[in-house]
Amino acid sequence: MAEYERRVRKILMQYGCFFKRHGKGDHDIWFSPVTNHEFPVDSRIKSRYTANAIMKQAGIDYKFR
Repeated sequence: MAEYERRVRKILMQYGCFFKRHGKGDHDIWFSPVTNHEFPVDSRIKSRYTANAIMKQAGIDYKFR
């Protein structure tokens, strides 16, 4: 099973998103300047569907296939 966590964080940083704080459990809270909102990022992303949902919350038009 593919690990998407590093790829997701790399793409988020390319679009100007940044780590804001630690959340509950193994989640981190990131901020997106595209949407001007905070969103959670899991530290263990094993599903492309979860990775795509994070991209959507960040306002980034990128799809993992």
